[in-house]
Amino acid sequence: MSAVLFTCAGQRVDIVTAFRRAGAVTVATDLNRLAPALYHADHYLVPPPVADPGYVPRLAEAVEEHEVELVVPLTDLDMTFLAEGRDELGALLLLPETEVVERANDKYVTHLFLEEHGIGSPPAWLPGELPGRLPFPVLVKPRRGFGSRDIFLARDQAELEFFLARTPVPSFVQARCAGEEFSIDVFCDLDGRCLNAVPRTMIESKGGESIKGMTIRDHELVELGRHVAETMGVQGPATIQCFRAASGSHAVTDVNLRFGGGFPLPLAAGGDYPALALALARGERPEPRVGSFRAGVVMTRFFSEVCLASGEDGTLQPLSKKTVEPVLSDE
Repeated sequence: MSAVLFTCAGQRVDIVTAFRRAGAVTVATDLNRLAPALYHADHYLVPPPVADPGYVPRLAEAVEEHEVELVVPLTDLDMTFLAEGRDELGALLLLPETEVVERANDKYVTHLFLEEHGIGSPPAWLPGELPGRLPFPVLVKPRRGFGSRDIFLARDQAELEFFLARTPVPSFVQARCAGEEFSIDVFCDLDGRCLNAVPRTMIESKGGESIKGMTIRDHELVELGRHVAETMGVQGPATIQCFRAASGSHAVTDVNLRFGGGFPLPLAAGGDYPALALALARGERPEPRVGSFRAGVVMTRFFSEVCLASGEDGTLQPLSKKTVEPVLSDE
C-alpha cells in the first residue's frame, strides 16, 4: 500500500478519506492540533510553522518514518517552501516546479501569463498603474490569497481609494466579470499532460468554497481546462475558475494548484483523481481520459464533526462512537 502525506490538512477530511478508500495509508499534518483531517488519517503530526527552517526537515522525517511515497499539499500556504525543498522530502511531491508555483500563487502574475498566451483573463492593474477611466465596479484582490479573503468590491473611485488604502496585503485591481461562473477540476501527470478536466457549476459558495454545484457536459469548458492546465505547466491537481460572458467568451480568474473545495463532486462523477495520483507515485504513466466523467452529478454540503478525548499518552484521539457513560450521576 502506498503511503501519502498531506500538508496543511485542515478541514479536508474529504480528500484524506478519499485517498484511504483508494488504498493509501494516510498521514496528515497541520499546525493546528484541532484540525479535523488529522483525526481521519491513519497517522498525524503537528509540524513547525511553514516558514520555519525546520518545517521541510520535519516532513522529511515523517516521510521516512511512515515510508511515504507521495506528498500532497492541500493549501497554497506551504507550496513555495515545498517546491524549493522537494529534494529534501524523499518522496514524490504532487506539485510543479517552483517557477510554476510562484506563477500561480501570484494572481497578478497569473493574469499576465494568461494574457501573454492568448487566454482570456479580466483586465487587471497594479495600484500604481491604474488607467484614467476604470470599468466600475472593480475588485481589489490580494496578489496572494485564498478563500475569498481580503477581496473588496469598489463601486466608484472613492471606494477604490478607500479599499486600496486599507487592504492589509499587497493587492491589485481587477475588472469584475459578468456572466456565469464555473470551476474546472483538472489533473495532470508529471509531464504536464492533462489527464482529465471536469467542469462544474457554482450554485452556491461560502467563504470562497463551493458548497453546492453540479458537473456539466460542456466541451468548451473541458477544452479550456485542458488548455489552461497544460499551458500553465500544472503537475497534479488544479482548480481553474472562469466566467462565461453573454458573447460566449471565457475569462479565467484563477488557477489554484491543489484539489478544489468542490473535490467531492468530480470524485463522485468519476474523476478518480486519488487513483491517478497513486499511479504517479508508483511510477506509472496513466493515459489521458479528458472528458470521461458523469454529467449532472449534484453536490450539496453539510457540517460534520469529530469529537476528541485525551488518550493515555496525552494526545487527542477520536472519541468512541459507542454510547459514552455520563461522567457525573444524578444520584
